[in-house]
Amino acid sequence: MQDPLNTQLLWSTQQLLCAPAQAAIRILDVRLGEDFANGHIPGAIHFSTYALNTYDTDPAPLRSFTHMWAFLLSQRGLCPDDNIVVCGASSDMNAARAFWFLEYLGYNNVHLLDGGIAAWRRAGGTVTHTAELPKPTACRYSVQPHLVATHVDVRAAIKDPAVLIVDTRSRAEWLGDDARAQRNGTVPTAVHQDWRHHLRADGRLRPVQELSALFAEIGATRERPIIAFCNTGYRSAHAYLALRLIGHTAVRNYVGSWQEWGNRDDCPVTVPTLERRPLAHQHARADVPDRER
Repeated sequence: MQDPLNTQLLWSTQQLLCAPAQAAIRILDVRLGEDFANGHIPGAIHFSTYALNTYDTDPAPLRSFTHMWAFLLSQRGLCPDDNIVVCGASSDMNAARAFWFLEYLGYNNVHLLDGGIAAWRRAGGTVTHTAELPKPTACRYSVQPHLVATHVDVRAAIKDPAVLIVDTRSRAEWLGDDARAQRNGTVPTAVHQDWRHHLRADGRLRPVQELSALFAEIGATRERPIIAFCNTGYRSAHAYLALRLIGHTAVRNYVGSWQEWGNRDDCPVTVPTLERRPLAHQHARADVPDRER
């Protein structure tokens, strides 16, 4: 059962540095293999999330995609009861997507290293270039269906004013100016909030009070069901992470996102008119990588 306000969701570098040996922490480094090889936290397990995507959320493809993730994690030696700290380059979209997927698979003790390997290095944490081969475990997982959204769920949400649909892509994608699918624009009734607004300049997540204010501006109240989407489910996972941090529990990640929605003829698309183009927070931080795989 998710803690509504999970104060332990984020781990600081100091918390990880001071963690007792008996805590049996599994550090999951989700960066590219070459980045892991160039230095990682001692004892970390490598599992790159690069390009593990699905563009079809019909039941059979989604089940296959989910099982693939679960199997790959088991090959890295991970189990649903492990105490896992996810480490990315920063508190970035890749780390957030791994965090979301672990919770979706029923892993019940998942955290994220706030600021990732960059924060670890700044804090004086040691890095190594060697790693042991993990011992595979049995593939065990328990899907949490309330954490994922499909194209069917999004279509239903368009007709339900109680549900908030959040487009976490760039402003150019939201307006249809940055074309990444056959059709471009956004989901009807969706509101826009660029995921990069969740981050501080040093790559850590913004404080809870600031995140709460950001989401309150777009109508994300604690009780309101929310579906987040982006292009391939990375940036929307970041919204899931931020909303989890401030106490929201009814949040779903549309994992197929625009690569499914924009390429399906049966999914409605709208291009925001001038009066719907948001003025607040237009300028996201340009120094944060914004390309999904």
